[in-house]
Amino acid sequence: MVLADLGKRINAAVSQALSNEQDDYVTNVETMLKAIAMALLENDVNVKLVSGLRNNIKTKLLGDKTANKNVSQAQVKKLIQKTVFDELCALVDCEATPYQPTKKKTNIIMFVGLQGSGKTTSCTKLAVYYSKRKFKVGLVCADTFRAGAFDQLKQNAIKAKIPFYGSYTETNPVTVAAEGVDKFKKEKFDVIIVDTSGRHHQEGALFQEMIEISQAVKPDQTLMVLDASIGQAVEQQSKAFKEASNFGAIILTKMDGHAKGGGAISAVAATKTPIVFIGTGEHIQDFEKFTPKSFVSKLLGIGDIESLLEQFKTFSNKEDTKATIENIQQGKFTLLDFQKQMQTIMKMGPLSNLANMIPGMGNMLSEFSEEETSRKMKKMVYVFDSMTKEELESDGRLLIENPTRLIRIARGSGTSVLEVEMILMQQQMMARVAQGAKQMGGLPGVPGQNAGGMPKLTPQMMQQAQQRMKQNPGMMKNMMNMFGGGAGGGFPDFGALGAGGMPDMQEMMKMMQDPQMQQMAQRLGMGL
Repeated sequence: MVLADLGKRINAAVSQALSNEQDDYVTNVETMLKAIAMALLENDVNVKLVSGLRNNIKTKLLGDKTANKNVSQAQVKKLIQKTVFDELCALVDCEATPYQPTKKKTNIIMFVGLQGSGKTTSCTKLAVYYSKRKFKVGLVCADTFRAGAFDQLKQNAIKAKIPFYGSYTETNPVTVAAEGVDKFKKEKFDVIIVDTSGRHHQEGALFQEMIEISQAVKPDQTLMVLDASIGQAVEQQSKAFKEASNFGAIILTKMDGHAKGGGAISAVAATKTPIVFIGTGEHIQDFEKFTPKSFVSKLLGIGDIESLLEQFKTFSNKEDTKATIENIQQGKFTLLDFQKQMQTIMKMGPLSNLANMIPGMGNMLSEFSEEETSRKMKKMVYVFDSMTKEELESDGRLLIENPTRLIRIARGSGTSVLEVEMILMQQQMMARVAQGAKQMGGLPGVPGQNAGGMPKLTPQMMQQAQQRMKQNPGMMKNMMNMFGGGAGGGFPDFGALGAGGMPDMQEMMKMMQDPQMQQMAQRLGMGL
């Protein structure tokens, strides 16, 4: 992912400063600042921004040297971590509030940007994003300059089941844009997204065309699409577009690549314009709402539980989630619950993206290839599809007590009995967690729940989850290996199982003492 190397280097610099307890505090901070500044510069972040960030951190940490003499080492560490975090957030936060579409009102959104930045794909992704949130959305192709532009938007829109408008005969983009917007306005659409031609700041005619389209459709919001890999040239381009179209927000694309990406961060400061979404892949669902704290949290490997829960709620079936939560509250977690949660996870995109939202999990899952993970998840689908309704609705004991069922399921799914037993092992672990939840009068590890059954996540809970993972790296790695390379099984119902979505380790260890589970473990060669 773009900026992944930057995140690792900043993390390493902060960790080094925190670990040198016996060294001079000022020297530690100076060394850390030098390493952070170098990492930002090498990732194409503007030199003025880097200088400002370095000075701000230095002032906060070294401004009053005597203040740090009377505080504990733990407090010093917290101060360093918080200061670096806050300043990185400020780097990508211009503190401007972007436009928010409202229902039962026409909201016109116009896209602008360089050719090849991913505008048309981003138009479709945004349309799907709002459509999933019950907005009535339409797409208008006002790009008559690029050959095949309308065909691309048409193909994307049909695949995503989004109404669209364009023309093969009309060559005036202003006319096409106006006609498309008028059509969707009459049909009472909530959100109308207008795609325009890609252009360069030196192309005067195309820039004038962009201004005319804006005057014709009168957009409520103009979004500029920026390719995260463009480098430092993005600052000059952004300023030119800002002067011409006065765009109100930015969408960063191609955040799944291996380019440096710091130039896109510089564009935020150069235009004083907020980033609202980031594209993290080629698929329609690879699209995330942007917030500075979430972005920096993932950059530093802290995790972003709130975004994870938002994604889970977006892709999950409300009735299925409600039924699962009710089962857990009754002390049950069936194979059917497991199947539904896995189906939701598969809709949410690459597992690597999800792992980056969970504290401590991003680096752990980097050891497993996306291809291997996808293959194992598909095997799980085949296993569940080979079960009868009675088996799916059971708590798993039906299969444990009747091994012939395991053999039948393995044959039907084209897998081995070993693989079926591994899935059953995961389900049994979650069933034990659910039983513990009932005995405790609530979900494990979660002190409070809101009316919807979702946990009240606090920063302290997220920090505790991260600490547990850091304290037990060997155990966690073994658990991921046991779960088939981290393939989905370790993440049932993010909304119901506490901070990080991970089952409680003590509950797992208790379950391992169950005689029947030990027999299964022996067959699996685990020797528990």
